[in-house]
Amino acid sequence: MADTIKFVATAEVAGNRIDKAIATMQTEWSRTQIQGFVEGGHVSVNKEVVAKKYKVKVEDVILVTPPEPEPLEILAEDLQLEIVYEDEDVLVVNKPKGMVVHPAPGHATGTLVNGLMFHCNDLSGINGVVRPGIVHRIDKDTSGLLMVAKNDAAHESLVQQLVDKTVTRRYTALVHGHIPHDKGTIDAPIGRNTKDRQKMAVVDNGKHAVTHFYVTDRFGVDYTLIECRLETGRTHQIRVHMNYIGYPLVGDPKYGPRKTMDIGGQALHAGILGFVHPRTKEYLEFSAPIPAEYAALLADLRSHYEK
Repeated sequence: MADTIKFVATAEVAGNRIDKAIATMQTEWSRTQIQGFVEGGHVSVNKEVVAKKYKVKVEDVILVTPPEPEPLEILAEDLQLEIVYEDEDVLVVNKPKGMVVHPAPGHATGTLVNGLMFHCNDLSGINGVVRPGIVHRIDKDTSGLLMVAKNDAAHESLVQQLVDKTVTRRYTALVHGHIPHDKGTIDAPIGRNTKDRQKMAVVDNGKHAVTHFYVTDRFGVDYTLIECRLETGRTHQIRVHMNYIGYPLVGDPKYGPRKTMDIGGQALHAGILGFVHPRTKEYLEFSAPIPAEYAALLADLRSHYEK
């Protein structure tokens, strides 16, 4: 079984059903996951297993012991991955838009991990069988560079660099609106959206998140092209932060406006990735051009707004 997590109910959640109370007090699990924990007998209150209709009281001691995820058999698939760099310790891959990083319910095949398993059989095992070699992720509809660890020592080194905020990660993003200033920094904590557990949001009890951005082009008052540099790496960070300051990403179905371009997902590309090599200690930096469809979109905008 996984580690048990303890919560003590406050007045804020008193009177709520057990699943809603837990969802309010944490940002890791969705409401659906929590309901599954309750129904499976993995949640107790004051040392007694409770049903999902239980209403929380002030100072209730809630223990959640999530079940271990079901092991998945990862199918190796020839997905013609674009490997930008590879040696005995690490590889850097340019993930296409539309590809999920690792298998999950509903995405058992066609993921980056399926392709990596075909490409090589020496990946770090720290993240288990479902996410071998995966050090960090980018969203399904975000394209661009990811570093992958081929052994546990490399994995630990790369993760520590992420913790120390020394990894270079720069993204190209197209946003709605006219950003009048040439650069800015968004320092706002990100956590689970309390009204929609499938989304993230800027929340008071969220995790520290910092995004720096620089304007590289403007298209009238309608769109702005920016480069974002991540200081931290929270889920949906750029998408949440830019929406928070009023400039949501073009094409973003989750955080963008209702009237946005239908381009199959957010206009976001992880174009530059740099890190210190785990073995040689040499700083390596890689770049990947924006995808052809993204480049064509920008060309159309320039043509239209330069008239």
